[in-house]
Amino acid sequence: MAAHRKPKQHPLAGPAARTAATLALAGAATATAFDGTGHAEPGLTPAQIKGKVDKLYQEAEAATEKYNGAKEQTAKARASVDSLRAEAARRTERLNTSRNALGSIATAQYRAGGIDPGVQLALTSDPEEYLERAALTERVGARQADAIAGVHQQLVEIARLRAEAAERMDGLRSRQTELAEHKATVQNKLAAAERLLAELTAEQRASYENPNGAQDSADTRADRSAGPRGSLKAPNSRAAQAVAYAYGALGKPYVWGATGPASFDCSGLTQAAWGSAGVSLPRTTYTQINAGQRISRSQLTPGDLVFFYSGISHVGLYIGGGQMIHAPRPGAPVRVAPIDEMPFAGGTRPA
Repeated sequence: MAAHRKPKQHPLAGPAARTAATLALAGAATATAFDGTGHAEPGLTPAQIKGKVDKLYQEAEAATEKYNGAKEQTAKARASVDSLRAEAARRTERLNTSRNALGSIATAQYRAGGIDPGVQLALTSDPEEYLERAALTERVGARQADAIAGVHQQLVEIARLRAEAAERMDGLRSRQTELAEHKATVQNKLAAAERLLAELTAEQRASYENPNGAQDSADTRADRSAGPRGSLKAPNSRAAQAVAYAYGALGKPYVWGATGPASFDCSGLTQAAWGSAGVSLPRTTYTQINAGQRISRSQLTPGDLVFFYSGISHVGLYIGGGQMIHAPRPGAPVRVAPIDEMPFAGGTRPA
């Protein structure tokens, strides 16, 4: 009887359902693992999250330096294209002037050119005057030939300038593409770091942003009020000025791609500091390391540049006593820090 029939179980009820649910969760976890960097994994401790964020910030800074280099190359390529186009325009204007002059000569010749020279001699009442005019016409013809040759040369040169500008324009487009790629990489890394930091409590995040707490802030204020202590031991006035500038930048925010005076990235700070002393440094960490005399760690004096990581992706300004001033990363303003806090890669004394 229908009333005594055994209830029909759903195919995924009971143990089968539990198995399916387990597999589904495993699949979801796997999908999450491949959903880009920056999503907190289940069970990560605050220390593990901070470690992953540190790595993301380091990768973002490496990409920032590549962005800075591509931006500099893009600016140079654009200036080159603009210069070539301007020169082509100036030469075209001169060409048009030459063409107009030739046009006037051609018009005059056309109007007077219908009579054979022998007939003109026969009809003239003064043969000596005719011969003088003929010699003058020959000289004018020679000058006209030179003018035509000059116009031809101008056409060749203008064509060369336009072809070179077109080639440089291709290079500019390539630099712009590279610039956009590096910018996207930086933004993605920073966004991933922000997602991870969102997993921390407010207290844990504050501890990460300022690991030394109130003492660090007090030290920064003391550094500002005390002035450029390192400049007292700087080897020369230019190094002293660079150190003084770096002290004046304490507390200013890190902004990737920034060169001051309101904000800086790491190489932007060192470039601005030495720029204030009249020394022009290149834009990126991997070019700044070669902008002067390479020195060992034991030879460091205030004003020297100190570089970190195997990829030379971070730089600071040495101030003495094993300390530097640097722009660390987003969320961490320009500050004094020990050079031991990152893997040391080398030092350079700007010329």
